[in-house]
Amino acid sequence: NSNNPETVRRFVESAFTERFQQIAPIEEHVEILLGIYQETGGIAFHGIRSYVPERNDGTVVILKDNIFDSWRAFLIGFDEGEDSLIAGLRFADARSPSDVKVEALNEQEVIEKIRSIVEGLVERNVFSGTVLVAKGSDVLYSAAAGGASKRFHVANNIDTKFNLGSMNKMFTSVAVMQLVEQGKINLNDPLSMYLDETWLPKDVTEEITIHHLLTHTSGLGSYFNQKYMEGSRALWRKLDDYKPLIRDDRPAFEPGGRFQYSNTGMFLLGAVIENVTGKSYFDFVRESIHIPAGMKNTDCYEMDDPVENLAIGYLPDRNSPYKAG
Repeated sequence: NSNNPETVRRFVESAFTERFQQIAPIEEHVEILLGIYQETGGIAFHGIRSYVPERNDGTVVILKDNIFDSWRAFLIGFDEGEDSLIAGLRFADARSPSDVKVEALNEQEVIEKIRSIVEGLVERNVFSGTVLVAKGSDVLYSAAAGGASKRFHVANNIDTKFNLGSMNKMFTSVAVMQLVEQGKINLNDPLSMYLDETWLPKDVTEEITIHHLLTHTSGLGSYFNQKYMEGSRALWRKLDDYKPLIRDDRPAFEPGGRFQYSNTGMFLLGAVIENVTGKSYFDFVRESIHIPAGMKNTDCYEMDDPVENLAIGYLPDRNSPYKAG
């Protein structure tokens, strides 16, 4: 709760076992714990949760979140030595404690509770975005908060366009399934039917199916590698531009063997869409999903183009004089 890097560092060095400390650089431990403060605004101890039969994987400490007024938990594994140092630590959501009465709220009380939470987040400067609560076709509550541009003091509005990040994978999946419905793609088809060896070697693409890519079971990793991070945005415009980032990727396990989240796998589905439709991925998704759904403020925008009403994303940065980067 100190939100002080040096205080947290001293805690890690004194309270964690040496083995636990060594699973990651000390700076990473500190950032994780400071991230919990950023997420919660601090936590208040409530009690120790007991289980029947007793669990043997650690002690569950129940906590109250200062920002959302919600219940959280630390699962703490203690070393068996006399100092009882922390040998493992996991932070998670928790159900309400049995000694706390939870009262049912009516619809109006729910909306007022949501309004209060949103206003509290804005006051703490930890929320920037929009909120909409609907029941059926009735909008019960909507609000916009924070800045679309801190540089120019432009506030978000209810129609501001935000970076979707990996939520765009939903559109890719829908587009693929539309093509499946049209008989242009079969889920069991090998990737080699759609992509040549400028993407990946044939012995790799022959073992990976469309279904593997959709379900993140291909074993492929992420094209957000060092080469990408050191490159210029100008290098990565069309899907074909990403080939140098992908062609050296190899499955970490036999495709279909298990789940492993894969940015590369989903990206390759975009390349499959282009191959099947003869259109750019961006045009196809726009024409087949965004426009029919009336999503007039949704698209794949270039961040260096002057797109109207497009928010700039920020992350908290305690080392910046502006507290964001």
